[in-house]
Amino acid sequence: MKTYILRIVVEPDNDCWHAYCPALEEKGASTWGKTYEEALRNIREVVQMVVEELTKDGEPIPEEPPEEVQVVPDLRVAVNL
Repeated sequence: MKTYILRIVVEPDNDCWHAYCPALEEKGASTWGKTYEEALRNIREVVQMVVEELTKDGEPIPEEPPEEVQVVPDLRVAVNL
């Protein structure tokens, strides 16, 4: 098993917040929320769904570019503060 650390972006967009994962955006990893926290929750769910779908379909999970994706060859837990 590997751990994938994927960069996400959450930014204001008019009266809501837009969130996306640059490494997976072409696969549909983009969403929004009325608040920053909601957009963050939503993008976590979307990234999880996209990765699960890629795995189910036998497609590779992107492992680059290095500024967008980090891959660790073992299991890890990420904590965001």
